[in-house]
Amino acid sequence: MRARATQGPLSVHAVAGTYVVLVGINVREESPLLNGLLGFAIHKTSHTTNKQGWLPGIKKFRADGNGPHPARLSSSRDQPLQTFLWGDYGAQAGHAYTYRVVPLYGAPDALTEGEPLEVRVTAESESRGKHAVYFNRGAAASQAYARRFGNRPPDRVANPDAYPWLSRGLEEALLGFIRQARGRDWALRAAVYEFQYDTVLDAFRQAADGGADVRIVYDAKRGEGKPRVRNERAIARAGISRLCTAREANNSFIAHNKFIVLLRRGEPVAVWTGSTNVTEGGIFGHSNVGHVVRDASVAGQYLEYWRRLADDQPAADLRGWADRKTPVPRRRRTDGLVPMFSPRSSLEALEFYADLMDGARSSVFFTAAFGVNPLLRRVLAKNKPYLRYLLLEREDKDNEDDPDIALYKGDRENLMAVGSHLTDDVLADWVAKNFATEELTGKNKHVKYIHTKYMLIDPLNRDPIVVTGSANFSNASTKNNDENMLVIYGDTRVADIYLGEFMRLYTHYRFRAFARRAERDGTPPQKLFLSPDDSWMKPYYRPGSTKYQERLLFA
Repeated sequence: MRARATQGPLSVHAVAGTYVVLVGINVREESPLLNGLLGFAIHKTSHTTNKQGWLPGIKKFRADGNGPHPARLSSSRDQPLQTFLWGDYGAQAGHAYTYRVVPLYGAPDALTEGEPLEVRVTAESESRGKHAVYFNRGAAASQAYARRFGNRPPDRVANPDAYPWLSRGLEEALLGFIRQARGRDWALRAAVYEFQYDTVLDAFRQAADGGADVRIVYDAKRGEGKPRVRNERAIARAGISRLCTAREANNSFIAHNKFIVLLRRGEPVAVWTGSTNVTEGGIFGHSNVGHVVRDASVAGQYLEYWRRLADDQPAADLRGWADRKTPVPRRRRTDGLVPMFSPRSSLEALEFYADLMDGARSSVFFTAAFGVNPLLRRVLAKNKPYLRYLLLEREDKDNEDDPDIALYKGDRENLMAVGSHLTDDVLADWVAKNFATEELTGKNKHVKYIHTKYMLIDPLNRDPIVVTGSANFSNASTKNNDENMLVIYGDTRVADIYLGEFMRLYTHYRFRAFARRAERDGTPPQKLFLSPDDSWMKPYYRPGSTKYQERLLFA
């Protein structure tokens, strides 16, 4: 949901996803309101729970006497937010909120309030409508986890709260989707890559024991590092071998899908898709999304695809079928929802994604778990008059000066955050004084941070495009592997949910990259302290700067 309020030269634009509300603030250039502005306080009222209070921040004035520390968060009324974009990451799905934005003036020890402006929004429900979208926490190595659970792995936390906190509804939604299949009228058809989390496998078994028709195709390719052995051990533990079919063709490729089709009385009614593998790491570790589409036509397309996977058809046969049945939508589709399956006979689909990125009008937001494909790099190398945000698992090479990385770092409008966490070797003294060190859960071996595969084109416009699914925007995921993607046109609700989650993780990892850069420079970060005057605003009003563009984009 989006809401905007304007009062003279001050405006506030709120974009509400499910668990994130982005508050974009703007003051018109050359307005007297900018003179002496020390920042903003944001007061939040929940109309659902009747709770209210000032949103907190980490930064403080030096005169406060205490350095910044996430365990000592400060009210924005006392330590203002010196930014024009703030994310409330404590929202709850379906709850209604009013945000009162208050300009603050005066001196650090004697702040005075300017005229406030209010905006009211309701956070999106995860499960309402055609699309139900569920993101896990995706940031186990965080200050919040360190505070709550002392950096202990979730299975070593004394109370059971760690797993639900990390899942943030993703496990519950996946189990709920499967448990809809109650009795003989229902059926499930699943295609999975890593299939090892006992609780989910047990849910499939319970559905079958209750009379539902359950069939599962799983990756059973042979070779080192492939999940066949772990999958089959878990299948045996759950006692569901009778329900499962091995996908063994194309041993050089992988059966990388993660989807489930729900049928009632033989007719498809919905499909679960997204990036989440059925493992502890997939659900409780690195970032993932589960995306339900309640559309009989789309679910039917997934069912037809599943039948070919269940027949263990080789890639040579599937390529032509996928091209014919899910052609690249070279013209914008009016139906708003386009599935695209792999393997395909060419890189046309990947070229299509590059064209979408190249044709953006105001912004691009993109996650890449395994680096940036050359087709997309070439687009990112083009100088564009708008911001493109990249959220990466890691840089393409260990060497930061690698020319491939330099290719898309060359445009200052490309803003990049890379997965990382605060450890003892990152500004050891500074971290120990100001922050808790962070530990990963140990549930993910190869992809530790960013596992999602989605691209947002102009998400803040009235006609956004969301591309999401299992494919890593790579040559292999397009031509060789079993994969599925969805192209969603014009759905601002879906775009708002994805954008909020993107910015939550982007902000999280952007700060950690900032800390690592400071460590390399050998100087503790100074920007965590607030400016005692209005000089903090200069980059936000310097035409062409990224902060200038971000202020206008979100406000």
